Amino acid sequence: STIDFGMADGAEIPIEERDGDEIRIWNGAQNAPEGIDVYNPAFDVTPAENISAIVTEKGIARAPYSESLKAFKP
Repeated sequence: STIDFGMADGAEIPIEERDGDEIRIWNGAQNAPEGIDVYNPAFDVTPAENISAIVTEKGIARAPYSESLKAFKP
């Protein structure tokens, strides 16, 4: 996981889209029809309301994160 202290929220995060064949082909076998559209993001952004704490090597941050994460800024 990454925290970008320069962003107000996750809406600005560019999400890499991976090759659809990573989903369509598994272990060398075709698992979906040829040419089918696939959405294969490299990662997602978890909504803040679904996070109860952020555990780091420096400690545990709890909401409000704008305050608690200040201790972890480089």
